[in-house]
Amino acid sequence: MAAKARPLPVLVLADVSGSMGEPREKIDVLNECIRHMLDDFAKADVGRGAIHVGVISFSQGGAELHQNMVPAAEAVWTDLEARGGTPLGAALSMADTVLRDESAVPARSFSPTIVLVSDGMPNDEWEEALDRLIASPKGSQANRLAVAIGPDMTEQAKAVLRRFVSDDTNGVFEAQDVGRIQQYFRWVTVTVTQQARSTRPDRAPVLSPDDLSDFGA
Repeated sequence: MAAKARPLPVLVLADVSGSMGEPREKIDVLNECIRHMLDDFAKADVGRGAIHVGVISFSQGGAELHQNMVPAAEAVWTDLEARGGTPLGAALSMADTVLRDESAVPARSFSPTIVLVSDGMPNDEWEEALDRLIASPKGSQANRLAVAIGPDMTEQAKAVLRRFVSDDTNGVFEAQDVGRIQQYFRWVTVTVTQQARSTRPDRAPVLSPDDLSDFGA
């Protein structure tokens, strides 16, 4: 009898503050990218790792677990709406809670991939929440990726994302237009799928901007 595939968690932290709706295409493209990612993960052949996906949105009212952490094939996507501020600290705290919850992320899971997508500066206390996430058992092992959306994002806001990423060498991916957002999510989809099929799924993919040209938008 074949061994049951271990969960390979992917957790997206999606900034849906008001600025993500200006222009409207930013939030529309983010919704499209996540929907396509879920579909591709659901269709992927299961190897040693079974891809599970959760999405945390953060905006005016704080953070919300918009999509519970479930096998990709069981996810039912509802589009995000842009409104309000950028409470990153609340999103990081919720991510820590999700990763510590063994009913959502079992102890036998492979190291998670966490993707933070934002277009602005946090408007709450985020540093303590980030430190707690990074110090946690699963957060410390996670492949933490970040996308800075839009041409007007400040250097101060980008510095926050650089604190989040787990690989200082490659830093934050900058998506100055919607096409780059699509390209990035395509890269995430391909690399996580390859990771699930590999003989060593616990080895996180290495982000290299040079690799992105190999994956169309």
